Amino acid sequence: MAIEIAIETPLQDDVRALVAELNATLLELTPPEHCYHLTVEQMAGEDTTVFIARDEGQAIGCGALKRHDASVGEVKRMYTRPSHRGKKIGAKIVERVETLARQEGLKRLVLETGDRHPAAWTVYERAGFSRCGPVLDYPDSEWSVFYEKSL
Repeated sequence: MAIEIAIETPLQDDVRALVAELNATLLELTPPEHCYHLTVEQMAGEDTTVFIARDEGQAIGCGALKRHDASVGEVKRMYTRPSHRGKKIGAKIVERVETLARQEGLKRLVLETGDRHPAAWTVYERAGFSRCGPVLDYPDSEWSVFYEKSL
C-alpha cells in the first residue's frame, strides 16, 4: 500500500463521495446544529487548500487548510476511511497542512473537532496541538473541542 497525498480539487466525484461519507459520520456523533461542515464548493474556494490521500488511485482520506487572515489557518475536513485507519494517514495530512501553513507565513493553526472524536484528539495532540478555548467564531459548546498550535 503506497499512500499518496496531494493537493487536489474537491470538485471530483470520488472526493465528493468521501466528503459525504465524512459528513454522515459526523452526523452520527454530533447534532446537526453543532456540525460546522464546509461544502465541497466552499472547500474549493481560494482561501482553502485541500489534501487528498489516495491508495492505488482511490480517495481514502482528506484534510484542508482554510486561511482566515495573514496569520491564522484552520485545519478542516479531516477524515480517513475506516478501511485505512490506524496507518497514520491523518497524521501525514496534518503534517502537510502544517508545512503549507508555515511556508505561507501563518503564525497559528486552530481547529474545532467533536467531543466524541478521541482518535482525532490523538492525531492533533501527537502533532503538537494543545487544547484551548473556542477559536474563530465557533460557539462555546459541550459538543466541541478546540485546539491550537503556534507555528
